[in-house]
Amino acid sequence: MINQSDQRVGLKWWLVGWLGKGLVDLICSTTRIQVIGFENVRGNIESGKFILAFWHSRILMISHIFKGWGGVALVSRSEDGEIIAQILHRQGQETIRGSTSRNAVRALVRLVKVLKEEIRPGGMIPDGPRGPRFKVQPGVIALAQKTGYPIVPVSYSAKRLKVFASWDRFILPYPFNKSRVIYGTSIYVPLKLDSEAREHYRVRLEDELNRITRTADGYYGHRID
Repeated sequence: MINQSDQRVGLKWWLVGWLGKGLVDLICSTTRIQVIGFENVRGNIESGKFILAFWHSRILMISHIFKGWGGVALVSRSEDGEIIAQILHRQGQETIRGSTSRNAVRALVRLVKVLKEEIRPGGMIPDGPRGPRFKVQPGVIALAQKTGYPIVPVSYSAKRLKVFASWDRFILPYPFNKSRVIYGTSIYVPLKLDSEAREHYRVRLEDELNRITRTADGYYGHRID
């Protein structure tokens, strides 16, 4: 028997998911989005075999662009992660719950298995769930190494936005806006790596994500550190 407390919690997250998706749809459908660099990653994306990597603060518009793709994203078990998961589910994505600090190995193994068996795009937020901000954690490199999928870095900014005083400096674009989405250079991680090579690819991804994020912000005169 389901008790009333569980029902209330379930209703709360149901509302969070639908209201969150509605807000994202409103913002993105009224925004003129210019996409930069897509031609360089078109082959990876059209193959369905890729890992999308983006900063925690830039999930809003990227989740909308890839809605309905049937992707699989690694999302933390935190409350912030639950909000993200509820919205992603309503955008047609699957989530696997885990992070660098909780159930990391089990979640990564499951994600590798799903991507390789079902040939679906993957998604990972390499500075989540607690940061440090704009610093890549090693999980995404391990995922690329074990699947053979290229990592596709992507970021965005907008002309008018609110920057929250959260650890990730989350950005919320306003509706009726202009935005730039920028794809970086795809990164291919070899199957066999030693610790030095693994760090090389980690830094390479971090530098590329920071480069395209600064470029997007700078186009609109923002500096978000």
